[in-house]
Amino acid sequence: MDHSGHGMTHDLPPFTLGRGLQWSADPFFLVACLLALGLYAWGVVRLRRRGDSWSVGRTVSYVLGVLSIGLMMCTGLNDYGMVMFSVHMVQHMVISMLSPILILLGAPVTLALRALPVAGKGRKGPRELLLALLHSRYMRIVTHPAFTIPLFIASLYALYFTPIFDSLMGSKTGHVAMMVHFLAVGVVFFWPIIGVDPGPHRPGYLMRMLELFAGMPFHAFFGIALMMASEPMVETFKNPPASLGIDALSDQNYAGGIAWAFSEIPSVLVLIALLFQWYGSEQRQAKRSDRAADRDGDKELEAYNAYLASLSTHER
Repeated sequence: MDHSGHGMTHDLPPFTLGRGLQWSADPFFLVACLLALGLYAWGVVRLRRRGDSWSVGRTVSYVLGVLSIGLMMCTGLNDYGMVMFSVHMVQHMVISMLSPILILLGAPVTLALRALPVAGKGRKGPRELLLALLHSRYMRIVTHPAFTIPLFIASLYALYFTPIFDSLMGSKTGHVAMMVHFLAVGVVFFWPIIGVDPGPHRPGYLMRMLELFAGMPFHAFFGIALMMASEPMVETFKNPPASLGIDALSDQNYAGGIAWAFSEIPSVLVLIALLFQWYGSEQRQAKRSDRAADRDGDKELEAYNAYLASLSTHER
């Protein structure tokens, strides 16, 4: 069976970084990335024209997140990822663990809520529908750790170690659907932990760290399982094209190493971002407390002055 869905994928020459980065766009992801960048740019421009500011850091983070998806899906990496387990694993890890973090730090939902016009009284426009979705029971379920953590784990074990993976890799549509799934799983897993956008499930910072570390050991074990295996475990990659000049088991070991290493990188990134968010939150809380204390102090001073004035009047 032709697992490529990419025509001449089986005749690929040996992988090099130069060949991997050559332009080879998947139509679905090309359109999706351009649309995602275009809508975000529209939102930023709309805010600026209104005289409102929008963080340059958020914009840069979002753009890098979308471009990282484009790099994985619109270059030769996507062609090699159909027949090389190691390259496929790079695609999977970036799209499920790096791209979502960068996109979420870009706060696209907050931008949409600020940029979209408010519908007239009694009417529902895109902004109102987005708010309804954010506050829906569906969103409460899909962003709850009891749902996100098992989903995150199942996306590795239930997919790669069952026939589901091979059937999806058998067609272009199946492959695209799998990559969309990886991205969606990454977004719902990291959103409650690191997202700056409003969401239904937003635990305290300590709880967010626990959620992050609850999923990562399973990720590392998955990588180790691939590295330690004595035979190829995924049918799709068992017989790589002779033109690639690779050994299926060695390539699987590389894939395992990539999965294992990638469980560390996002953890560090998320942890740093969380600590910054926590610090910023504490600073804002301290300022609010100071302002409240100043107001209370002013009231006490006014009361004391009134008391002195009353004493003075009494003495006269």
